[in-house]
Amino acid sequence: MTTKTFTATLGAFALAAALTGCGTSDEEPSESAPDTAQSTEEVSDQHNEADVEYISGMVMHHAQAVEMSDILLEKDDIETEVSTLAEDIREAQGPEIEQMESWLEAWGETGTSDGDMEGMDHGDGDMEDMEGMDSMEGMSDMEGMMSEDDLSELEDATGTEASRLFLQQMIAHHEGAVSSAEDHLENGENPEALELSESIISDQQAEIEEMETVLEEL
Repeated sequence: MTTKTFTATLGAFALAAALTGCGTSDEEPSESAPDTAQSTEEVSDQHNEADVEYISGMVMHHAQAVEMSDILLEKDDIETEVSTLAEDIREAQGPEIEQMESWLEAWGETGTSDGDMEGMDHGDGDMEDMEGMDSMEGMSDMEGMMSEDDLSELEDATGTEASRLFLQQMIAHHEGAVSSAEDHLENGENPEALELSESIISDQQAEIEEMETVLEEL
């Protein structure tokens, strides 16, 4: 089930974030430590409701992008350019999930956990049906999320059709992230979260243009 994959993916990132925070204090970070660790230490406590809802929703938005990439990369007959794009998306958004989870923890917010995701294992129902769930606060504001039917269609697709469908879905997914990030820039106040929104707009808009080019060539 795609919902179980989604839950496992998000749970793994949440666990990785928790383990990252459990390091001994007498160990100095190495020069090769990732930027996300530095951002975690320096995150400002200044935030508002818009920051919390946006970051909570973007954690799940990113997790679905990772799931979509995983689905595609499990296939054997995908064009190299498309597989490379999926790998790049997974590698970029995975660390950002850990970063955002750590921010929510620093702000004293529950954030997203396996418990929050239990309600997602609901068969083939559309994700829009869950907009009223308290545990999914912020999700209804995140544009571009794929439904269970969308993910099932991607799982069933093969060859060039799978590559084409992945690109079409990920373009829409990225467009939703860009739109949500633009809204957050107008309403949020946490400086690190605002910086992340600017990065999402820049990086994902560039990926949209790249995916559109690849799609035209398929």
